[in-house]
Amino acid sequence: MKNLSKTTIQPSGKKEETANFLTTIKGIVCRNGYGRAISSGMKNKASQVKGRFLSQISLFCLITFGLFNAETVLACDNCTSYDNDDFQIRKVQVTHHPYFAATVWEIDVKGQAGNTIPTPAGQLHGAPVLGYVFPTTLCPTSVGFDKTEGILALALTSHPDFDDTPLWDESGDGNYDNDGAIWHPHWVVLVEDDRVEGGLSVKEFMEDDQSVVLPPTNPGMPMYMDSPGFQVITDRRTIRVVVPDFRIRNNLDFQYDGVTCYMEVNTGGESSHGDGEMPMLGVYSVFSVGSGDLSLPYTVKKKRR
Repeated sequence: MKNLSKTTIQPSGKKEETANFLTTIKGIVCRNGYGRAISSGMKNKASQVKGRFLSQISLFCLITFGLFNAETVLACDNCTSYDNDDFQIRKVQVTHHPYFAATVWEIDVKGQAGNTIPTPAGQLHGAPVLGYVFPTTLCPTSVGFDKTEGILALALTSHPDFDDTPLWDESGDGNYDNDGAIWHPHWVVLVEDDRVEGGLSVKEFMEDDQSVVLPPTNPGMPMYMDSPGFQVITDRRTIRVVVPDFRIRNNLDFQYDGVTCYMEVNTGGESSHGDGEMPMLGVYSVFSVGSGDLSLPYTVKKKRR
């Protein structure tokens, strides 16, 4: 299996949005299934917790310090060809609805959410993947992974070359193997990876690693990826997904952000992105970031009954 290395991420051509990232985010920690971000704008809150989280900081936290380094700006032609208003974020929101015991995750864009889907490559190797992604401070254990290091994200994706939701028939046509182009969700654990222009990839593992724990709805790939089957709705400028509370172990006190990006599959062999071993699923271009600096500043809005 491929080895993962570490670097930074930078959205293509958007240095001005991310120059202050390293000074705004202080860290992400994992404690008892909850993640918490401490930014420079939350110093008072940080002092109140009296340092109880600081001893918990590990590589999971350090990953975030490297994100959006302004020195890493590369973009492939295919990646940036999808950079249009359908992926320019205007608003990101997660709202808890107690009546349904569920959270609704939404990204609003300038264009038509979900209107642009990838052009098929005709094979799995090099297959393009587009995504509306919610990086969170939730721990991977909240959705059924082991307590691995990385950033847990909910990714709404489209990829017409393959179907990775074998339990779900999103089109309702009775065929469970032809729905890759339809927008659908994945839980993924992201790690830094300097082999790709976007600086992040989905965390991989050796197939014989007995320590790895995946949710039972995972698609059977040697990556920290799950196919939870949540309902995804595209509604004019908004794409949304409904997540039942029990599917995140009733964790509502987390922070999040929104990202739109281009990803690509690599199964080995030649790549248009350079020589050498590449990640199985890497981020090659970031189109837009909800907060502008990926500081994960947003909290869950809790509606009353």
